[in-house]
Amino acid sequence: MLIDLHSHLEGRLRPSTAAELAGAAGLPEPPAGWADALQLTGPADLTVYLQKVASSYPFFRRREMLARIAREAVEDAAADGGDYLELRFGPATHVSDSLPLDEVVAAVCEGVADGVALTGMPAGVVVAALRHHSPTVNEDVAASAARFAGRGVVGFDLAGDELLFPALEPHVGSFRVARAAGLGLTCHAAESAPGHAARSAVELLGVSRIGHGAHLASDPDALAWIVDEGIVIEICPTSNWYTGAIPSVAAHPAGLFARAGAALALGDDNPVQTGSPLSAERALLGPTLGFTAADLERLDRTSAAAVFADDSVRLGLIAAAAGGH
Repeated sequence: MLIDLHSHLEGRLRPSTAAELAGAAGLPEPPAGWADALQLTGPADLTVYLQKVASSYPFFRRREMLARIAREAVEDAAADGGDYLELRFGPATHVSDSLPLDEVVAAVCEGVADGVALTGMPAGVVVAALRHHSPTVNEDVAASAARFAGRGVVGFDLAGDELLFPALEPHVGSFRVARAAGLGLTCHAAESAPGHAARSAVELLGVSRIGHGAHLASDPDALAWIVDEGIVIEICPTSNWYTGAIPSVAAHPAGLFARAGAALALGDDNPVQTGSPLSAERALLGPTLGFTAADLERLDRTSAAAVFADDSVRLGLIAAAAGGH
């Protein structure tokens, strides 16, 4: 199965769409074209990685562009063989005088709904607060996500530069708002910070899933706690290489996590930047990262149970995972 539980809208802008919309966005054609402008050339650190992702931001300043990019993201995931997609994004980044916060969220929900209708593949929106934004901004983002709960939004996340903004305490209030609306909760953690940041995210924010969590590999106590609590780790191997969280894709700790009994789900994070969609990430698990057939079956079952979608979608995915397809 291909259940994508960690994928960013900002990392799914088609270069062909960028080329088509550049004029309307007031952007000149990059010297080597949009594919080169959007794609990473090699590993660096999280700050450099996020700067490359941010090169797509000017395309998110108009409602029709937001809806189109979201629709195409669902179409591309389905064309990759996907069974389900959770598409996360940081709406506060795309707000302007002519495009208020709720309109940003509405446009993405509309685009995802259109993509679902066209492809038949279920998908949901995960709204992300950003670490560098103020608690007031992030509580507004959470309130907007809450207003769209049941209307496309299924979850709430904290994303952004963990290297520069490691503190979680400022974001407790926004997660309280999201939790009260019944949204699923996840958090990027232990991607650039030490492994104990993942435990802090669970204890402070109440999340049931951790985005990346790569540095849990160097903190056995924190990893054991995450395993005991049944917290799902959303692994994104190629992305973690590009952010410098791991020295090579082959060194990703996914196999270590599996052997420790961790609950795992797979994501492709920003596939345009990394050039690695979910099907390619899945293909890495066996030959490169040592997953057995039993490990892959467990990943599928865990992913199906961990989706933030409503029960009808979740139960369908659980049944498909149990059937081995």
